[in-house]
Amino acid sequence: MAASPAPRRRPTRAETRRRIIDAATEVFARQGIAATSLNEIAAAAGLTKGAVYSNFAGRDDLVLTIMEEHIVERMHSATTVFGDLADLDEATTEAGARLASGIDTDATWHRLLLEYWGIAMRNPTVHSGLARRRAQLREAVTGAIAKAAAQHGLDLPLPPEQLAVVVLALSNGLAVERGVEAAAVPDTLFSDVLKLLVTPRGQR
Repeated sequence: MAASPAPRRRPTRAETRRRIIDAATEVFARQGIAATSLNEIAAAAGLTKGAVYSNFAGRDDLVLTIMEEHIVERMHSATTVFGDLADLDEATTEAGARLASGIDTDATWHRLLLEYWGIAMRNPTVHSGLARRRAQLREAVTGAIAKAAAQHGLDLPLPPEQLAVVVLALSNGLAVERGVEAAAVPDTLFSDVLKLLVTPRGQR
């Protein structure tokens, strides 16, 4: 008598959410945010539209979640190096290198951020959601900068919350310029600017 097939395991909520995020990332990258529907994302994930709505409030929530995930991971990778390396110059060089690498690996998401920014500037509801998520992101980056400064005894030239804005703006701006002309943004530029921000004036 043939053995009965093993019962099919139902995916967990976390696994379903991951499938949706991965599928949305692929579809958004291929055709842009405005041209993508939740039906297309659900189909790419092999799920129903209801499954998407059970995990995300809508397309905007999904877009913001994916953008936040990418940026938080990249900023975490860059800022943790200050706790791993005792030498400030070495740590700053490595942090800048990691952020510069992210400009290339996350190039698609920099383009999508610009697209979504354009949508938000014409839609107050979208703008409110984007502003709220960016504020949460800046808060996380601010905490990481303050922690790194305390670990190395740094006297920062600006408050951590302002430096968080500078680092995020620098990342986005360099991504735009590198996308237009890669040669205009050397691989070491991010590190060089970070060193100017953390090196005492008399030692520059």
